[in-house]
Amino acid sequence: MIIERPSVSRGEVALDWLHSRHTFSFGHYYDPAWMGFGVLRVINDDSVAPGGGFAPHRHANMEIISVVLEGALAHKDSAGHSGVIRAGDVQWMSAGHGIEHSEYNASQTESVHFLQLWIQPERLNHQPAYDQKHFSLDARRGRWCVVASPDGAAGAIAIRQQATLAITHLQPGDALEVVLETSKRYWLHVASGEVMLDARALSAGDALGFVEESGALNLRGGAAASDVLLFTLPA
Repeated sequence: MIIERPSVSRGEVALDWLHSRHTFSFGHYYDPAWMGFGVLRVINDDSVAPGGGFAPHRHANMEIISVVLEGALAHKDSAGHSGVIRAGDVQWMSAGHGIEHSEYNASQTESVHFLQLWIQPERLNHQPAYDQKHFSLDARRGRWCVVASPDGAAGAIAIRQQATLAITHLQPGDALEVVLETSKRYWLHVASGEVMLDARALSAGDALGFVEESGALNLRGGAAASDVLLFTLPA
């Protein structure tokens, strides 16, 4: 089964400092048909105006991953972690038994565009944890770069779920495969630009879910440079 989630059908929040599109139900956006995809619970596509941001708030028992596409994001949490996340950086915060955190645009002059991703943990009530790593454009260009995995192999961030997140950057003409196994679920999300997946044209914000599918699909860069996320999830 292939599940289509076009960009235009996502939930939307528009404030003076925030524009956000929600792939799955989140906050004031609620759609019982879109509560998540397996253990993948949230994909929020956020653009925050200069100086704006999310004031301190609390979460528990969620693996929270932030991927910055443009600009810089400043993080601070109640466990003592802090840092600035820039384009190419991936940040992981395991909320564990409970943590308070804030995210603000680190710039007073430029907006920040980032994805916030939530994955349900394999086990509840861990100690909160944090990590942040940079993945260069060369590491992502025309290939799948694994940025989060259960074991943190090959420089990936180790997360607390049997799930993997890989990212690729495609220029027009670049191509690579998406290999599917029936024993797993997959969610492919176009973060920016345009791509072709076999005969399907996908643009920024479009996504496809795959359940009990197998085989290899051909992903090709379209007319505009693109960034694509691929989640491999437990069935």
